[in-house]
Amino acid sequence: MQQHWYTGPLASFDTETTGVDVESDRIVSAALVVQLAPGAPVRTTTWLADPGVPIPDGARAVHGITDERVRAHGRPARAVVAEVARALAAEARAGHPVVVMNAPYDLTLLDRELRRHHGLTLADGLEAAGLLVLDPRVLDKHVDRYRKGRRTLTDLCAHYGVELAGAHDAAADATAALALTRRIGARYPAALGGLTPAELHLRQATWHAAQARGLQSWFDRSGVTERVDLSWPLRPARCGCGRRLEPDHGCEAAA
Repeated sequence: MQQHWYTGPLASFDTETTGVDVESDRIVSAALVVQLAPGAPVRTTTWLADPGVPIPDGARAVHGITDERVRAHGRPARAVVAEVARALAAEARAGHPVVVMNAPYDLTLLDRELRRHHGLTLADGLEAAGLLVLDPRVLDKHVDRYRKGRRTLTDLCAHYGVELAGAHDAAADATAALALTRRIGARYPAALGGLTPAELHLRQATWHAAQARGLQSWFDRSGVTERVDLSWPLRPARCGCGRRLEPDHGCEAAA
């Protein structure tokens, strides 16, 4: 009997941060959860980082992590982000797809932290290991495009009947996102089950771009000035001129 990706080994990654700006905010906590099969025990690794900047009241109200806690029990962000990248690289080398809910947020933040503390990109930190990402937000929007309502992790878990105990804790969110992704795959085997994780990774980039264009069109019709990034699972870095940071784009701001 053929094994589908949603019945095999999966990892799941999540962060809690100082805010929602991937270019300037910092990682406060992170978790990596690994499960070899549905119903099997999970292996959880967690990190607590001292971001080196004050944690704003708004962020603290969401995840409950205080400046006092990270100063007393956290480790330097430089060490934490390097360990996180190595842990993700190990899962990639093991061939485990990595679930990341709203991947362009967490993975871009990690990329920017690696650049900030080590002068490395996320690709550098993964040491040439190919990360295969499963984003339940993109998968759900693809298989149930016209369903109304929000699609946060809390909303998706409620819709698919997945327990989310302790929302906005990195380990709890990663565990729920992993179970959610298995549930989406099992509910839509015809649309998703026949694809390999590598095929899904490539298709999600296309699906996300189409979904983002649809949202941008709605913003434009509604007079909302916000711009939607089409990139998935990682937003490209931009230099001071606002353009994508390419080696040959010739902007003096990148020098």
